Amino acid sequence: MALDKTISTWNMDFEGELSSPSAAIDVGGGEGRMESYHLLFGALSSCFYATFLSIAKKKRLSFDKATVEVSGEKVTEGDVRPLKFVCIDMTIENPSNEKGLKRSAELGTKFCSIHHTIEQIAEMELNVSFK
Repeated sequence: MALDKTISTWNMDFEGELSSPSAAIDVGGGEGRMESYHLLFGALSSCFYATFLSIAKKKRLSFDKATVEVSGEKVTEGDVRPLKFVCIDMTIENPSNEKGLKRSAELGTKFCSIHHTIEQIAEMELNVSFK
């Protein structure tokens, strides 16, 4: 199965545009641009949430709103500075079943391909809270 592609164009000041078949965003350094790790964390957030939502819907669970915050820390020594730690904090508002939704989030980390890729180099943590 072929994946969609992205195309990025850049200038010498590390300012660019990342485009896909459905959208475009400004990337690189500077005001109003998404930086590299923000893009990675956004990809993790999106993949995790899509996986979680698929599982929750199969279980016929519901909620009003979910917020996913992804944060991380890089190794500070050496020439290559990979991620050391990544945390997903998820808040679910007005849950139909807290236990079922928490389990769906846990399964979301297990079946999200981007989570699986990142956990090869970084310690991963999931926190789920309810409002």
